[in-house]
Amino acid sequence: MKNVFVDGYNVINSWPGLRDIIEYNLEAARQKLIDILQNYAVYKGYKVFIVFDAHMKKGSLGNKEFFSGVVVIYTKEGETADSYIEKAVNDIGRTTEVCVVTSDSLEQQLIFQRGAIRSSSTEFYFEVKEVEGIIKTETERSKAQKKYLLEDRMKKEVWEKLEKIRRNR
Repeated sequence: MKNVFVDGYNVINSWPGLRDIIEYNLEAARQKLIDILQNYAVYKGYKVFIVFDAHMKKGSLGNKEFFSGVVVIYTKEGETADSYIEKAVNDIGRTTEVCVVTSDSLEQQLIFQRGAIRSSSTEFYFEVKEVEGIIKTETERSKAQKKYLLEDRMKKEVWEKLEKIRRNR
């Protein structure tokens, strides 16, 4: 299973739509990112870790929340998302397939040295949008194939009688 580590605020500040939301509601922007990446994780079969900085939040002990395919991590006081990701990748980067999503170029270099691949927030945005398009297409195709007509749910004789009544024959 591929592990994807996402620098949450870096992505929110890079993606259209999320960038607009964060101006008036930080929690809504975080939740929207979580929702988007849940669909992505489930479809791709990846485990996604979204890491949000709390290093400036006094007294933060850190927190993890688990969703389908997604782990949301709030770092503890004094810990940045970058440092959390570096440590996590250092522990698993050479034994497991890992991708780190951030547009921080220094972070990208460090991650690469620890055995992970890197993706900019913009590159990841287009990958996620492509997956969303595939999911939408498959959902529409599935709905179109599951049309349940009245005539399919009743006996042929009953359908024929109703059809005669409808046509006044």
